[in-house]
Amino acid sequence: MNQLEIDMLSVGEGEKSGDAIAYRFGDFSDKQNQYIVVIDGGSKTSGEQLVNMIKEHYGTTYVDLIISTHPDSDHTSGLRVVMEELSVGKLWMHLPWEHSERIRDLFHDGRITDESLKERLRKAYRYAYELEQLAIENEVEIIEPFAGTKFLDGIIEVLGPTEEYYESLLVDSAKSPETKSESMSESFLGRTFTSVKSALLNWVEETFDIELLDETGETSAENNSSVISLFQFDNRKYLFTGDAGIPALQNVIKYAKDNYIDISRVDWKQVPHHGSHRNISPEILDAIKTDVAFVSASKNAPKHPSYKVTNAYIRRGASVFTTEESNLIHKQNVPFRSGYGAATSYPFKDKVQE
Repeated sequence: MNQLEIDMLSVGEGEKSGDAIAYRFGDFSDKQNQYIVVIDGGSKTSGEQLVNMIKEHYGTTYVDLIISTHPDSDHTSGLRVVMEELSVGKLWMHLPWEHSERIRDLFHDGRITDESLKERLRKAYRYAYELEQLAIENEVEIIEPFAGTKFLDGIIEVLGPTEEYYESLLVDSAKSPETKSESMSESFLGRTFTSVKSALLNWVEETFDIELLDETGETSAENNSSVISLFQFDNRKYLFTGDAGIPALQNVIKYAKDNYIDISRVDWKQVPHHGSHRNISPEILDAIKTDVAFVSASKNAPKHPSYKVTNAYIRRGASVFTTEESNLIHKQNVPFRSGYGAATSYPFKDKVQE
C-alpha cells in the first residue's frame, strides 16, 4: 500500500516564524519499506519535537534524507538536533564557503584570498557550517542540492536553484563582502531593506474580485537561494519552496519547462517564506496552481501569513492551512493520528495587511 504523511510543525510563539517539516512515504507496515525525509528544522525546540515525532510516530531513529533549504537560523538550528539525535543517510545542503574560489574576484577588496573568503563565509553562515561539521563527524554524505539533484531515481528532485544562480545570489548576499559594482550606500540600502519593519500595520479592504497582491515583491538573496524540491509519489505532486522569492520561482518554472517537468498544477504546495507577500505574485500563482497550500507561520507573527497571499490562493481554488495554532498533517491511506482531528481551512479575509 502506498502511504504518506507530511508533518508541518508549529514553529515559534513570537513574531518570527520558522520551518520544520518531515514526511514519510512507502509501506508503513514494514519499516524497511518506508522513507523518511526532513526539510528544515526550525529552532532547537522544534528540532527536539521533530526527533520525538520521528521516533514515536514514524517508529524509527533513521532519516534517509535531510534537506536544509537555506542557512537562516529559523530553518537550520533544529537540524543540528536531528543530526545529533538520529542516524542520517544523506544531507542536502549548500556550502557557501566551497564556492569562494569562483566568486572571489567579484569582490571590491583586492586583499581577499580564497582562504580568507572561505573563513568569512563560514563565520557568516555559522549554523550551516556547524551542521556540515556534525554531518562529517557522523559520516553522513553531503550533497549540494542544485537543480537536477535526485533522490530515489527522481521521486524527489531539486528544481532550483541552479549552481550559476546560487553563486550570483552568494555574491549579492548581505553576508558577503562588498562587490566591485556597488558603492557602500547601495550595498547598505540594497541589502538591508528586508530588515526594515513598520511598527504598525495598515489594513486595507480586498474583495474576491479585486486582487491587491502584485508582482513587486522582493526578498533577500539568502531566501532566493532556498532549495525548491518536487516530490512525486503515487501519481501526486508535492512542491516544497523554503523561503524562495519571485525570481527564484520564475527560474524554477523555466527549468521545469525546459526539462519537461509539469508543475503547472501540483496537489500540495508549501507557501514560500511563511506566506510573505514579498515572495509570491499572481504570475507565479497562475503558473503553479495547487489544490492544497500549507503555510508555516507563528501564531504571533503579524505579517505571516499575509492575507493578500492566502486570499490569492483561495481565489484560485486552493484550500489553505496554517501552523499558527497547531501542527499539521497531510496524509494518504493513513488513519487519524491520536490527538489530531480534521483541520479547518483558512477563510477569505476582507481586510489585508498593506
